[in-house]
Amino acid sequence: MGFQNAHLAKSFSAAKLAKTNLFESPQMFCDVYGLESGQAQKPHAHSEATKFYFVLEGRGMFLVGGERRELGPGELAFALPGEEHGVENHTGERLVLLVAMAPNPNRG
Repeated sequence: MGFQNAHLAKSFSAAKLAKTNLFESPQMFCDVYGLESGQAQKPHAHSEATKFYFVLEGRGMFLVGGERRELGPGELAFALPGEEHGVENHTGERLVLLVAMAPNPNRG
């Protein structure tokens, strides 16, 4: 299965950020995150992995390192190993992100 549609994979949960896996390999993973208004992923860091957030729909407030920036569709935020990062849906609309990380912290 080498093909996926990120827009069809989106999901949401009233309780917390929803994650839908598109694919995973020993080298990386790629998910779709769905955030309802007010939901967030708390700032955190991965000591040995690079992670990116690509905005598919909506707008979000992203933290990378010490910088916060609002991003919208077509924009990307990435964190290098050891950089603190997180995202918050501070709007009244849904936020959909394509998220990938390598190397895959769940494997190895």
